[in-house]
Amino acid sequence: MINLELPKKLKASANQAHQVAAQIFRPISRKYDLAEHEYPVELDTMAAMVEGLSDSGGDIGGAAGGRADSGKTGNANGGNMSALLNSLETSWGDVGLMLSIPYQGLGNAAIAAVSTDEQLERFGKVWASMAITEPSFGSDSAAVTTTAVLDGDEWVLNGEKIFVTAGERSTHIVVWASVDKSKGRAAIKSFVVPRDAPGLSVARLEHKLGIKASDTAVLLLQDCRIPADNILGSAEVNVEKGFAGVMQTFDNTRPMVAAMAIGVGRAALEELRTIFTEAGVEVSYDTPAYNQHAAAAEFLRMEADWEAAYLLALRAAWMADNKKPNSLEASMSKAKAGRTGTDITLKAVELAGTYGYSQRPLLEKWGRDSKILDIFEGTQQIQQLIIARRLLGKTSAELK
Repeated sequence: MINLELPKKLKASANQAHQVAAQIFRPISRKYDLAEHEYPVELDTMAAMVEGLSDSGGDIGGAAGGRADSGKTGNANGGNMSALLNSLETSWGDVGLMLSIPYQGLGNAAIAAVSTDEQLERFGKVWASMAITEPSFGSDSAAVTTTAVLDGDEWVLNGEKIFVTAGERSTHIVVWASVDKSKGRAAIKSFVVPRDAPGLSVARLEHKLGIKASDTAVLLLQDCRIPADNILGSAEVNVEKGFAGVMQTFDNTRPMVAAMAIGVGRAALEELRTIFTEAGVEVSYDTPAYNQHAAAAEFLRMEADWEAAYLLALRAAWMADNKKPNSLEASMSKAKAGRTGTDITLKAVELAGTYGYSQRPLLEKWGRDSKILDIFEGTQQIQQLIIARRLLGKTSAELK
């Protein structure tokens, strides 16, 4: 029999993350939604908490993820599963604030996915954002035009990166760049660029629909110099392998983004359930949906979708922790959760009527916040394309 109960150690960590969400994030959620680009000073306390728990082997949230323990045998619930559950809980509080947690950036997941042991030791405690998207492309990650040229014992990077989450606040940025444009996608590598690297600058911060507590930056790399050993993994260009090593990052981060959507979705379902109760609308699990109030029937549909998204995300994270190829499952979890998150939050606004559309509850904010979770780390359409390729056994050249 399959046991879907969470292990005790994961429950404890997830509970800590939930307390952070309930006690720190929820009370200031509206404040920083209305004060875009203002740094949430309350997160300074969290920075110390995260660092202290990290030193003691614990964690309270974020999308940093981890790598599987190569010496462990049997079933493993490691860094990826812990990060997924913590991302879910903290996103229940506020996605924008969750994305602003110091030392828990999406770039940290990239470091965990493809770094060498030495690099993991060196960069394991930095706060890393991830810079992939450029003005000339969005979801087609193979279209990177930023270049990296080796000059003695330094890499020289040139290019422009947009929509970089925590791009101004993080201490390091994981930048995708090509080391040889003539060799196509196989030459795309990840580089860890320190915030104070010469030639790196923040051009502007974006004004956004949602996740306003999180800074989203445009970064310029103009003859930006970093040490030669700041390239993640190997500098060798392997045409046979393509850029699978770099893309492995997404196998870790997509379930984390799915968890964010699942967390926001759960928040909306809980708020909606309270509104229903106060309005006298009963949701029954013993009566067929067609015999219930129309709003109750919608609630049951959304709850079922939410459960499916949650289980898909758990599977993708578990596979990553157990060193199983999970590209298909990561995309499935991201596609399902991204779509479900926007569906639930926007439907909750609708079902709550004028109250839901007002700023009295957080429903309308969650509706705005959820949209990005169906876009970044690969749009809904890109995820479906990846899934189709995997299921049909087609290459990217055969199925576009």
